[in-house]
Amino acid sequence: CIGCKACQVACSEWNELRDEVGHNHGTYDNPQDLTAETWTLMRFTEHERDDGNLEWLIRKDGCMHCADPGCLKACPSPGAIIKHANGIVDFNQDHCIGCGYCITGCPFNIPRISQKDHKAYKCTLCSDRVSVGLEPACVKTCPTGAIVFGSKDEMKVHAAERIVDLKSRGYDKAGLYDPDGVGGTHVMYVLHHADTPKLYAGLPDQPVISPLVGLWKGFTKPLALLAMGAAVLAGFFHYVRIGPQRVEEDEHPRPPDESVHQVDPSVHVYDPKQPGGQGEQRP
Repeated sequence: CIGCKACQVACSEWNELRDEVGHNHGTYDNPQDLTAETWTLMRFTEHERDDGNLEWLIRKDGCMHCADPGCLKACPSPGAIIKHANGIVDFNQDHCIGCGYCITGCPFNIPRISQKDHKAYKCTLCSDRVSVGLEPACVKTCPTGAIVFGSKDEMKVHAAERIVDLKSRGYDKAGLYDPDGVGGTHVMYVLHHADTPKLYAGLPDQPVISPLVGLWKGFTKPLALLAMGAAVLAGFFHYVRIGPQRVEEDEHPRPPDESVHQVDPSVHVYDPKQPGGQGEQRP
């Protein structure tokens, strides 16, 4: 990877995304973070090696397409998140309710809620291209072959070859990033410093799905869905039996109570016209 951002541009072009360019000082990241209009973002980290020299650690940030996706586990809307047989985790905005639970469930903090339609968005690994035999746009455009696409078994073989090459060049800690905490991922990295993934712009060392997602999935979610269904049924039966609420003809607001504006005759008020400012009894 040479950090050319061709993959980031290709993602934007293919998916017709137009995010704000912005101005970031002191970093090559642009925009600063993933958004509903930026599904792929190049992360640049300046790392000081043990010998005192600096090196760039560059990572293409986006959805990891987990084998055990936390976003899917957390999502309360059936059909909003789909996991295909090839491992791609895809979002269906037609079923998305914009609750943001997918963000909570993702250990990589990937999904983003759009401020335009309040739906969740992320990298789809170009599922529309893959479904017709094409490779993802980022793979197609990469000028150095740093991004490769294929079956997971094929990619592991390819990764092993790259790791051997890196170790031959002095990177003894080189390895494959395919974390077990999410069942493995269908987007994998070959890292020079695989023992410390967090060097690569905060890549989690051991990502796991939040226990809150398990609680929601195993206990709270069925109860919540049951309560939602009961509320809908109650509203429906109320409408069928009683009908919509209407204001009856004899129901009119009461006239205002004029007594609150009347002054007690026995109350004395100050009259500046009276000598010495004596009080005057108001009739």
